[in-house]
Amino acid sequence: MRICLARAHLLYGEWLRRERRRGHAREQLRTAFDMLASMGVAAFAERARRELQATGETARKRAVGSRNDTLTAQEMQIARLARDGLSNPEIGARLYLSAHTVQYHLRKVFAKLGITARSQLDRVLPDGPAAARAE
Repeated sequence: MRICLARAHLLYGEWLRRERRRGHAREQLRTAFDMLASMGVAAFAERARRELQATGETARKRAVGSRNDTLTAQEMQIARLARDGLSNPEIGARLYLSAHTVQYHLRKVFAKLGITARSQLDRVLPDGPAAARAE
């Protein structure tokens, strides 16, 4: 929901800027930029930053990984199992979790690692599939 709210601020700010209401647009775009950057939604944060520049204000770029990006033990375990090709129900069965809970943890893992697909887990996790199976 927070991402939707931040995007609403962004869209409203863009509309205000196009209506030549730059002062009001800056308020909305600043809010959108701060929210999106703090959540790690880099593409939309960059879009808000560009819109702010178009109003005459500058916003500094923030690093995507500026918040606490360490995976918890459970997130790491779920990420390794997902990387090894297990489905959410299979991971849930191994860890005594529901598939919905596994999906929740994977969303957090993806956000923390800055990835969008399971196929990208191979390149961002520290050790290979053999280490995950040894556990």
